[in-house]
Formats: sequence, structure tokens, C-alpha cells
Amino acid sequence: MNAIKKKKIAVVGGGPGGLTLARLLQLRGADVTVYERDAHKDARPKGATLDLHEESGLLALQEAGLIAAFRANYRPGADKLRIVDKTATIVFDDHANATDEATRPEIDRGPLQTILLESLQPGTVVWDSQLIALSPQNDAWQLEFKNRPSVVADLVIAADGANSKIRPYITSIKPFYSGITIVEGAIYQSKTASPRVHKLLNGGKIFAMGDEKSLIVSSKGDESLVFYTGTKTAENWSRESGIDFSNKAQVLAWFRTEFADWDEIWQELFENASTDFVPRPQYCMPFDQTWDALPNLTMLGDAAHLMPPYAGEGVNMAMLDALELSQCLTSDDFPDVQSAIAAYENRMRLRASETARQTMESTAALHAPDAISFLLAVIS
Repeated sequence: MNAIKKKKIAVVGGGPGGLTLARLLQLRGADVTVYERDAHKDARPKGATLDLHEESGLLALQEAGLIAAFRANYRPGADKLRIVDKTATIVFDDHANATDEATRPEIDRGPLQTILLESLQPGTVVWDSQLIALSPQNDAWQLEFKNRPSVVADLVIAADGANSKIRPYITSIKPFYSGITIVEGAIYQSKTASPRVHKLLNGGKIFAMGDEKSLIVSSKGDESLVFYTGTKTAENWSRESGIDFSNKAQVLAWFRTEFADWDEIWQELFENASTDFVPRPQYCMPFDQTWDALPNLTMLGDAAHLMPPYAGEGVNMAMLDALELSQCLTSDDFPDVQSAIAAYENRMRLRASETARQTMESTAALHAPDAISFLLAVIS
């Protein structure tokens, strides 16, 4: 008999990791509720497209019985990459590749969220549920929310991301600053709002690098694009710089100074941004983090192993976490939930540690003088 039979499970966080876990557990007969802080599924803009990997994200969807839905919603060609220098000169062009077979197919976050939500039993996700505290109650946990009555669950799983409210109940280990801060922006209707970059993008992705800086641009299926600068800054730069990131003129002035030697084509992004800019200092969990497994509390995704995005592993790791955790919790091999959690966490930490090392190496290399050479060597 598996360890979670007749137990009430609360998953905190309705991102890809949390929703994938809920789907996999429901397939195995578990009683699962997902508590998500957003008011509804369209409460905030979705970020860049996601490239799912065969050994992780796609494997989880396969086990969840959702590969057909994924194939119907992914974006052929969105994985096509152009590597350019700061003058916008193309040095590598995936679009010239004759094959259309995507090895890491891309899907927009919105359609992926819809696929996962529609696979769940009605009422599984409780929206507008912002967790503010956990408190032990016998062998269970009481979850206290900002806007709704508290609930009790036998097992709580943190899928609540980089600023997890639950992680401190599991470990006091904190992430370290990677040395890079991202400034994120978005443009709607990019064909008319940013025609030169839109044409260069060609429905795929752009990696622009030079002067130890990066600029990544990603197309989306709704004819919008998102972009991310990467620069070396002090940890508190975004708070101490004096820049109002909701003020387009101030951010444009910063970009013109910081990227002064870059071609003016890139200014088009900042001049025509459709939303406020968002500064994102990038953090990474220590490679050697460890903690003792608890009997009724665990975590997955960024809550467990936050790292910068420069290896494209974040969502894939979260979905693989969901798969492995669901397998451990529903296995007959463990006498209790704590043993199942320990087995999952040991495996997850080992995997995450290696990926974090690779990610930090990639983060440094993409912001080094020979960044383009590094990336060309990686993809060749």
C-alpha cells in the first residue's frame, strides 16, 4: 500500500511543477488540492516560451498522459536560434537548418498551463490563495492564507518558487547571488511595434552577446516577444540604482549607457516596451545543500533548487521533480511518507547540484569576453 493512501495533500503553487505533480498524483488516486496565490489563471503575463527536454519535462508529460495535448499546442520553429553579436550581425542561424524536427520543442507558458489545468479534476486548484504561514497540528499542517479560511493537510508540498514561503520550514539554507541581474521587458504586436528586431527574431530566439553582457529575445505565439538583458551588477543594484523600472525613459537611458557600444537596433526594444520593466537579480542554491527529510513536508522546483536561467533547466527540473516525487509517494517500496520523501530528496539534490554547477558555469561563460565562442561550441 503506498504511503499517501487516505492522506490529504496540499500543493502550494500552481506553476508547471505544482500542476504536473497534482496531475500525476491524481492519476494514482491521491487526494490533492493546489493552492495558488494568483486570482485566476490569467492574472499575470506569462514569460518566455519553454523548451521541454526528453529526459525531464517531456518525460513528465508522457507519464501524465499529456503528450498528445502537448503536440497539439507546441510551436514548431520556436526553438530556432540566432546567435548574434552586439552589432546584430548573425554568427549562427538555426533557421538555415533544413530539418524542422525539434529536439527540444517549445511551448508557450499559457498553453502549457491550460493543458495541465484541464487535466485536473474540477476544483483541484483553489485560486487567490496566498499562503502566509504554516503551523503544525498533530501529525498534519495547518495552512493559513491571506484571503481565505485556513485548511489542514496531512502532507504539504512547496511548489511556490524562488521566494517560497514554505522552504524556511524545511531548511535555513539560502541562495547566493550569481553576480548577474536581468532586466526583463515585453512587447505586444512586435511586428509593428518593433519591426527590425521582430524580423531578426523570425519566430524563434535571439542570443546577443558582447562586452560581457547578454540580451536574449524570445518570440511568443500571440505575436508578442519578451527580452532579457544580463549584466554584471552588485547584488542590490536594482534597488540602489535610483532607476524607476516602471519609467520607460529612465530604463532606456540606462540601456543606452550600459549598452553604449551596441547597435541602435536594440534600443527599439526599450523604446517600444508594452509593460513595466522587471529587474531580476539571479540567485543560485549552494551546490552542497542538504537537510533532513521531514515526515510531511517537502518541496520541488525553484523552491528546492533555485538557479539562473542560463542553462534552460528550470521548468524541466521542476517537472522531473514532480514525476520523481509522485513515484516515490505512490510506491509500495517505502514504509511511510518520510521514507518516500527522503528517497526523493536525496535523488533530487544530487541531480540539482550537478545542474546548478553547470548552470553557474554557463552563466559566467555567457557574460565573459568570449561568450559567443562558448555558445557556438556548446551547440555545435
